[in-house]
Amino acid sequence: MSSRLVGVGVGPGDPELVTVKGVNALRAAEIVVVPVMDTGEQGRAEATVVHYVPREKVVRVVFALNERSDRTRREAAWDAAGERVAGLLERHRSVAFATIGDPNVYSTFTYLAQTITELVPGVVVETVPGITAMQDLAARSGAVLTEGTEPLTLVPVTAGAAALKEALAGPGTVVAYKFGRQATEVAEALRETGRIGDAVWGSALGLPEESVRPAAELDGAPLPYLSTLIAPPRRDGGRGGKL
Repeated sequence: MSSRLVGVGVGPGDPELVTVKGVNALRAAEIVVVPVMDTGEQGRAEATVVHYVPREKVVRVVFALNERSDRTRREAAWDAAGERVAGLLERHRSVAFATIGDPNVYSTFTYLAQTITELVPGVVVETVPGITAMQDLAARSGAVLTEGTEPLTLVPVTAGAAALKEALAGPGTVVAYKFGRQATEVAEALRETGRIGDAVWGSALGLPEESVRPAAELDGAPLPYLSTLIAPPRRDGGRGGKL
């Protein structure tokens, strides 16, 4: 039988936001891999997983999760992680990989799956969708992501503030991920485009240190790396005005 690698989205941090299918996939796997940084602290994925499976079933694998400047170091970490997971697949028929959010949205799982398909011939790769940070922030803040014919643009601010400004100049809702290190530039872009009034940001969603605030309160202070922003467009047409 072919070995099976399943990427499971476990949501943005609140264990109650893992889907039933996600919980079943975690429990059905023989081993559940969780990504950790080389500093070793527990990440959100691991903290969520241990609500549903025994800790002895969890295998921690180091990934260069925040490495962006040193491509050689980053790819060496991907290779090492791939080799580790490939070894697990040799001994176990099913391995789940838990990732925050969704495994197909800016996820480490993408790079792992590409590596594993080269290392393990015949491996079956599947994904189980998860709730994303923008969905959770919308629910917690009351922000409506889209109405009628509005487009939705998702921008990782690690690509730079220019990409965010371009999106904010458009007609629909803009969601910014990973903007904590560039919070000052993000606030400036919101003000320049007239979007700051209705925008909201959040971090550590579903965790004890959760913060959900109006973007107008951004003051240049450092924010957590995994901060999320929702900037809706102006909606002046009343109910159904965007249909």
